Amino acid sequence: MKVLVINCGSSSLKYQLIDSDTQEVQAKGLCERIGIEGSAIVHQPGSAPKVKTEADMPDHTAAVRLVLEKLTDASVGVIGSLDEIDAVGHRIVHGGEKFAGSVVITDEVIKEIEKCSDLAPLHNPANLIGIHSCWEIMPGVPMVGVFDTAFHQTMPKKAYLYGLPHEYYEQYQVRRYGFHGTSHDFVSERAAQILGKSRDDLKIIVCHLGNGASISAVDHGKSVDTSMGMTPLEGLIMGTRSGDLDPAVIPFLAARLGISAEEVVDICNKKSGVLGLSGLSSDFRDLAEAAAAGNEMAETALETYAYRVGKYIGAYTAAMNGVDVIVFTAGAGENNAEVRKLIGQYIGYLGTNIDEEKNRTRGEEIVLSDAGAKVVTMVVPTNEELAIAKETVRLVRG
Repeated sequence: MKVLVINCGSSSLKYQLIDSDTQEVQAKGLCERIGIEGSAIVHQPGSAPKVKTEADMPDHTAAVRLVLEKLTDASVGVIGSLDEIDAVGHRIVHGGEKFAGSVVITDEVIKEIEKCSDLAPLHNPANLIGIHSCWEIMPGVPMVGVFDTAFHQTMPKKAYLYGLPHEYYEQYQVRRYGFHGTSHDFVSERAAQILGKSRDDLKIIVCHLGNGASISAVDHGKSVDTSMGMTPLEGLIMGTRSGDLDPAVIPFLAARLGISAEEVVDICNKKSGVLGLSGLSSDFRDLAEAAAAGNEMAETALETYAYRVGKYIGAYTAAMNGVDVIVFTAGAGENNAEVRKLIGQYIGYLGTNIDEEKNRTRGEEIVLSDAGAKVVTMVVPTNEELAIAKETVRLVRG
């Protein structure tokens, strides 16, 4: 089957066309600045060079049309017609408590996703626009929704409830949901495969360390805790997000800065994290380079980030009463040896025995621990698009 994977943001659309039988990415790309002046599409057929084209994209429907034009284009296309697309898999950020797994999209599913939009106001409406756009342009093609929150719906109440009056959970569903679920699911399963074991026999901590970052505790195949909360703002320090924060900081800063609480939350989302701490960049490559050159603020940002990751690993080891495998994934987790080294300083007591030479590896599946390690530490590149494609095929084929 040929599956088109769509990931719509508020002003962007990422896509991949995947042959599910061979797992080959036949084409991929990004539509950026949708609805904004200067919009463009970056399209890459197979392993060929990327082609960037400026094009007017007033909305996501126009972006979807442009993607389909590129896929069928005589010079840069990879299919002869849209009839070759067998199904579309959509990444959907928030499924609330309603969705504990992927689903074939129907009118009823759409209504339920809309109900979750208050929980992810920047993401779910954009995801829905992508679905409606594909429905309009490709009527009759099966669509599947794959939820970021679904994998974490196995968390017990003791892990997902906040210490608030219970009526707020009952009336407004205020609780921890967690995100990056597709990545945590894929990576934990792949780690077990590499080790020649069943995930159902292991206690695994997955560290998804990208610009957005989260950690999960996967106990015998099920997520039992995760660091992101009702929104992706909770948990680790991230690229531009503050992570865990005393809630009293928000009204304090609002009063001192003369701005609204919503504006402070916006600062916590977009101007904080390692960007705010360093005053330099949200890119861990820039920070590692600056720290090596003696920039104290960059060094402090990295150390603070690593310290928070180390604390969460310790917490989730306690939550599962032990750990067998720790896995690093996503941008910094896969590629930044300095970040992994800093984190390693806080988890050595577990018997991880990370080999310094192996830790220099970038972007590859590798076991970092030596043969005598009590806890296996690994790098497993994530592949959320492939995971979405697999889920789409599973549901469409029945």
